[in-house]
Amino acid sequence: MNDEDDSMSSFHSEQLTLHANVASVPDGLCWVSILSCLLLACSYVGSLYVWKSDLPRDHPAVIKRRFTSVLIVSALSPVFVWAWKDFTGIQPGPSLFALMGIRLEGLIPAIILPLLLTMVLFLGPLIQLAMDCPWGFIDGMKVVVDPCFWSLCLSDMRWLRNQVVAPLTEELVFRACMLPMLVPCAGPSTAIFTCPLFFGVAHFHHVIELLRFRQGTVSGIFLSAVFQFSYTAVFGAYTAFIFIRTGHLVGPVLCHSFCNYMGFPALNTALDHSQRLTILFFYGLGVVLFLLLIFPMTDPHFYGLPTPVCTLTSTPGSICS
Repeated sequence: MNDEDDSMSSFHSEQLTLHANVASVPDGLCWVSILSCLLLACSYVGSLYVWKSDLPRDHPAVIKRRFTSVLIVSALSPVFVWAWKDFTGIQPGPSLFALMGIRLEGLIPAIILPLLLTMVLFLGPLIQLAMDCPWGFIDGMKVVVDPCFWSLCLSDMRWLRNQVVAPLTEELVFRACMLPMLVPCAGPSTAIFTCPLFFGVAHFHHVIELLRFRQGTVSGIFLSAVFQFSYTAVFGAYTAFIFIRTGHLVGPVLCHSFCNYMGFPALNTALDHSQRLTILFFYGLGVVLFLLLIFPMTDPHFYGLPTPVCTLTSTPGSICS
């Protein structure tokens, strides 16, 4: 028997062991899981509003205070998973940190492949950015390796929020902590589409601030909120897919940071560009390549089979293999 056969045999053995454990949990497992995720989401969003201030969300003082509270909630978020595990009686084989995607096995592929896959999806915007960039490749690389550039970035509170703190804390709370609680109840495939609902709803708190500071009409603000919910839900499903397939937290965090940097593709700008046919070609090519590569580049065999979160269900399906 080769190594792959041994791995699959071990995988099925773990699934059978877990099935016995799942059979003994309370009938209200799904309700416990959903309420735990809802409480965790409310704790995360609520931590943003423990500070009373008349300043807008992008003010450095507001960002610093929110860093404090959100980092505390994120640091305590594993306690929710531990309490859920203790209450339901589920006894998974992997450790709590492994279930949350914090592990060494398959770490290098988890750092490179999901980010590369996401860059493929953004091939059109990246080509457009390269065409419009006044710097050449060599000049760009000089900027990237310049310590002064990174010093400026790290001193910018908005950059730290968008590229570091938000991706790390949101993926930890909304993916690494929620998916282990949802998978035993809903299964991996359903959990991928259930988990982002908490993520999308959590972003509705921006409506409060927009209304509070009168940043637009009421109808415009709510239309923006609906669009943001849709976008964050789709994005959340994608990073949930990556988390389950790779069993690592680092991939979703890096993809989240990259997407925050790129923003939503500026299709209107692409249509008005002098090289629009070339750019639109790469937009289409990126989408096609992404659809072709999404399963091969997230193959669990690259990251250690089975991925820890997949051991929480006796019916892993094709998502886990």
